[in-house]
Amino acid sequence: MTRPPVPPFTQETAILKVRAAEDGWNRRDPEKVAEAYTLDSDWRNRSEFLIGRDAVRDFLTRKWAEEREYRLIKELWAFTDNRIAVRYAYEAMRPDGTWFRAYGNENWEFAPDGLMAVRRASINDLPISESDRLFHWPLGPRPTDHPGLSELGL
Repeated sequence: MTRPPVPPFTQETAILKVRAAEDGWNRRDPEKVAEAYTLDSDWRNRSEFLIGRDAVRDFLTRKWAEEREYRLIKELWAFTDNRIAVRYAYEAMRPDGTWFRAYGNENWEFAPDGLMAVRRASINDLPISESDRLFHWPLGPRPTDHPGLSELGL
């Protein structure tokens, strides 16, 4: 199985890979998202360390049960042959009804088939009021005409 685009990345294919990841996460389907990672994928997410696609799926299931109304924007930061660095922000509501915006950076390393083998995420949360939200599209992938992080001043 391959997951195009595959390394080595160009500017164009790296941007496509980032947008595909963003769209996948915005669909919030843990099973489908987990398919983008190798069977032995190695993750660090905040202070959690995960190994394997099953652990990724279980993590995402927990995440999206707690982070409601989840909307994410990713932006390419840098790339090399088989690595991509992104910055991102997402907004979500906690079960108690409070909103937050998470700001993060991720470093990704891809296998030759285009599946992500390594993911390192550093993330900080900022409480926001509902009126401070910037991501208002319907749940699912971000519309193509919705501004990205740079256009929003994030």
